[in-house]
Amino acid sequence: MYAAPDMTPDAQVVLSGHPVSSVAAYRARGGGEGLRVARSLGPWRTAEEVTLSGLRGRGGGGFRTGRKWLAVLDNATDGEQRFVVGNGAEGEPGTFKDRAIMRHNPYQVIEGLAIAALTVGAPRAFLAVKANFTREVEILRRALLEMRAVGLAGDVPIRLVLGPDSYLFGEEKALLEVIEGEEPLPRRDPPYLHGLYASGPQMGWSAHDGGDPGGEAANPTIVNNVETLATVPHVLTHGAEWYRALGTWDSPGTTVFTVVGDVIRPGYAELELGTPLREVIERVGGGPRPGRRVKAVFSGVASGVITAENLDVPATYEDLAAIGSGLGSAGLIVYDDTADMVSVARLFARFLHVESCGQCGACKLHSGAVSDTLERLERNAAYEGDIEELGAGLRMVTDQNRCYLPVELQTAVASILRQFPEDFVRHLEGTLTPPRLYRLPKIVDLDSGGVTYDTRIATKQADWTYTDERRVG
Repeated sequence: MYAAPDMTPDAQVVLSGHPVSSVAAYRARGGGEGLRVARSLGPWRTAEEVTLSGLRGRGGGGFRTGRKWLAVLDNATDGEQRFVVGNGAEGEPGTFKDRAIMRHNPYQVIEGLAIAALTVGAPRAFLAVKANFTREVEILRRALLEMRAVGLAGDVPIRLVLGPDSYLFGEEKALLEVIEGEEPLPRRDPPYLHGLYASGPQMGWSAHDGGDPGGEAANPTIVNNVETLATVPHVLTHGAEWYRALGTWDSPGTTVFTVVGDVIRPGYAELELGTPLREVIERVGGGPRPGRRVKAVFSGVASGVITAENLDVPATYEDLAAIGSGLGSAGLIVYDDTADMVSVARLFARFLHVESCGQCGACKLHSGAVSDTLERLERNAAYEGDIEELGAGLRMVTDQNRCYLPVELQTAVASILRQFPEDFVRHLEGTLTPPRLYRLPKIVDLDSGGVTYDTRIATKQADWTYTDERRVG
């Protein structure tokens, strides 16, 4: 059996060693051992080993991976198919971890996907990424060909699915729609209840031939983030106890942190969960800029703000939840003491309003109202009653929501309002002018040369077109 890596405080799982450039190099470092172990254990024992490891999904929700696999094994009935999807449709602002992993070791992602497909007996598996991730698409295509040639891609076909540059493409229910050739519009029920090509009716999505002409096949489906899948081969190769030796009890293992914003050197690195946030910012991003101090930190746009008083909190699911925030996809956006938090709130609200799909009227309507109100506040042009209108919009934006997007807006903006009321007061009094141009940190690329942000996102409109595009019809 492949020897376990050095168990140091900086032990790495998904970014270990040099980037892997060929399947031969992957096999030389033990690649394929996890798939061999899964075959010897069988489906239930494989799922149980993943469950015992405590591995949690790295796509943002932190759901227990083993429990998700067991739920799909439990929920499928005779005549139904099960499917597996790898989610590499990274779009959370401030995050670059999935692309970093796919560049570093695409073979490990594919092996993890093959293990999941083997475990639930899937006839097909899918790996979904954005079409504009051109570098990652080329890497994955080559790796898939190599893995198939040597039998390390498992026993079922894996199809690479390319999707739009839409925030909701990464939402697991909307992701299934894209695989089926539809727009990224979230379904109502989660994939483990209604999966790919399900024939049972649901409001808001097209029914498909689920392979059961006489009934309503639900086809339970596993959707796992690519970092989650890349971790699975290590769990099986080295065992659940090995993995639990890293991180904390409730948040075992490592994760790839991205740190951007008002820091010395935006970057990414794999660290153990439980590392204090201040240390993560220092080690990954070099700390705040000279002469400045951290004012606020966000894990993407999906969680409540983390204030300077909480920078020594361990970076775990449980500890961040305890302070009203969350780990999310571990993409930390740092703002220093020059930041105007009304501008930050407006930036987040506009992004989420524009990316809302419009299926839930309350989400589209009230996210737009919240964004407009914050924009007036930012310009010192607010009128009497704007704060009350802002509060009403935040309360109603989640009415009948079928995905988490409006909850993200509600959580992030409300937390800013609670923690930084003085910034709102100064705008209401007309005494605060934004000191700089604010740009949403949606990352196009991040390497040794620095970070490149998506400048076009500022021109995206609520109908998912851009201001420089002409609408036809």
